[in-house]
Amino acid sequence: MCFSTPPRLSHCWGLWLSCCSSCAQDVRKARPLPLLGNLLQLDLKNLSHTLLMFSKKYGSVFTVYFGPRRVVVLAGYQTIKEALVNYGEEFGERDADQILQDVSQGHGVLWSNGDSWKEMRRFALTTLRDYGMGKRACEDKITEECRYLIEELKRLKGQASNITKPIHSAVSNIICSMVYGSRFEYDDPEFTSMIERTNQNNLLLASRSIQLYNMFPWIGVLFANKRKFDKLADANKRQNLKIFGRLTETHDPQMCRGFVDAFLVRKQHLEESKMTNSHFHEQNLLMTVIHLFAAGTDTTATTLRWALLFMAKYPQIQDQVQEELSRVIGSRQVQVEDRKDLPFVNAVIHETQRLANILPMALPHRTSRDVHFQGYVIKEGTTVFPLLTSVLHDESEWARPHAFLPAHFLDKDGQFVKRDAFMAFSAGRRACLGERLARMELFLFFSTLLQHFRFTPAPGLTEDEMDLSPCVGLTLCPPAHKLCAVPCM
Repeated sequence: MCFSTPPRLSHCWGLWLSCCSSCAQDVRKARPLPLLGNLLQLDLKNLSHTLLMFSKKYGSVFTVYFGPRRVVVLAGYQTIKEALVNYGEEFGERDADQILQDVSQGHGVLWSNGDSWKEMRRFALTTLRDYGMGKRACEDKITEECRYLIEELKRLKGQASNITKPIHSAVSNIICSMVYGSRFEYDDPEFTSMIERTNQNNLLLASRSIQLYNMFPWIGVLFANKRKFDKLADANKRQNLKIFGRLTETHDPQMCRGFVDAFLVRKQHLEESKMTNSHFHEQNLLMTVIHLFAAGTDTTATTLRWALLFMAKYPQIQDQVQEELSRVIGSRQVQVEDRKDLPFVNAVIHETQRLANILPMALPHRTSRDVHFQGYVIKEGTTVFPLLTSVLHDESEWARPHAFLPAHFLDKDGQFVKRDAFMAFSAGRRACLGERLARMELFLFFSTLLQHFRFTPAPGLTEDEMDLSPCVGLTLCPPAHKLCAVPCM
C-alpha cells in the first residue's frame, strides 16, 4: 500500500513519505497523500463512522493520517480490551488535540500525563470520595436534586418543551456541590453561562474548521470557530477564578466544603513545608476543576436526555419501566440499593448508554513506549484512537447492535446481566474517573423521573416520526427536540 516519491517532491517530503512507508510495514494503513494524509477520505462531520468503515477494510488495528499526524485506530471488543487493559501502561498516556493542548497546557486531570496526571487523578478520586462519590452522602445530594428537577418539570404542566436546560442544571449541580461545596439555582446566570459555554465548546470541537486547526495549527488564525472556542474557554477560566476568590475569602481549613477547599489546604501545607516541584499549583487547580465540571455535566446529562428520548420513542418500554417501578418501589423515593430489584430499569439505562454511544472514539490515547501488539510494532508517542463504537455496536457481541433492546442486558429469567463488551466508560488506566458517580446519577435521576412523569413526543408528532440522528460534538448529543413531561403521580 506504499507509493514511491515523485522526483519533484522536496527532500523534506521524501523523508516524510519514507517514514510512512516504513510505518506501513508495522501497521496496515489507509493510503495517505502528502501533507493531507487521509483528509480527503474522512467525513469530518461523522469521523467515527468513517473509521468504523475503515476497520471493516483494514482490520482491527490500522493507521490513518490526520494531515501529517499519524494515528493508530483500534477496533472491536477483543482488540480494545487487550490494548487498554492488558497493555494498560503502554497505551496509557493521553494525547490532546492541539486546541485542547492550547487551553490546558498539560495541566489538569483530563489531558495531562506523567507525575502531574497521577497526582491529580489520585487526589481527585480520593477527595471526591471524601465528599460522597459512590456513598450515601452523594445519594442524598442526588435525591435532593431530583426534587428540584421534578418541581422544575412540573412547572411546564405537560406542555411540549425543550428540557435540556433543567436536565443539565440538575446533573451539573451534583459535581458542583462536590467541587465548589454548594449547588446553584437553575436560573443563576453564573451557573447557566458556564454550562452554556461548555456545551458550545463541546459542539465546536467537532466542527470542520477546528478539526483542520488540530491538523494544521499554523492556519488557525483563519478560523472564526477557533477564536470563538478560545473566547469561551477564557471566559470559563475567568469565572472559575472569581469563584475561587470567593471560596478563598471564606475558607476555613478545618471545614472543607469541597474539592477546591481541599486542594487549597494541600497547596498551603506543601508551601509551608517548602516542597519544591509540587503539582498543587493554581493552573492544576483551575484546569482540574474545569475538567471535572465539563465531564461531570455533559456525559451524564446527555445520556439522561437520550434515555428520556428513547422512552418517548418506545412507549411500550416506558410502560415496562413504570410497571416495574410501581410494583417494586411504589410512591417512595428510589434508593441506590433498589437497583438489584429493578433489573429492567437497570437494563434500560445500560442499553441507553450502549446505543446512544455518546463518546464513540473515547478520548485519544498515546503510547508511552514502543509496543509489539497483535503482531505489529507501534512506536512510542503514537496517537491511538480506541473506537468504542466498534465495541458498543459490535455485531459479534450484541444480538441487535443497532436496535434499542434492553434484553441485551437480561437473562432468560429477566434478571440483569453484566456484559464485558459494555465499555461506555472506556477501560484501563484512563477509564472514566467519575464512573461510580455517573452510574448512581443515571439510576436515581432516571428512576425518579419515570416515577413522576410520562414522557411523550410533542403534539402532532408520532413515535415513528421522532428523529434520533445525533448532533456530533465531543459527545453525540440528541437532536434538538421537545418532549411532554406529563405528571403521573
